[in-house]
Amino acid sequence: MAEVINLRTARKAKARHEAATTAAANRVAFGRTKAEKAEAAAQRARDARALDGAKRDR
Repeated sequence: MAEVINLRTARKAKARHEAATTAAANRVAFGRTKAEKAEAAAQRARDARALDGAKRDR
């Protein structure tokens, strides 16, 4: 005989699984932390200042 399951519980478990799958995909796509973004911006600013400082005036 088949196992009896609670459909409400199964539906909620399925929704949690789908949400976790979507969250994992989003972490891969948009997964940089605020600190990592700030560090990258600071590095770009340092590079720009170094480049501007190395220019020769004409």
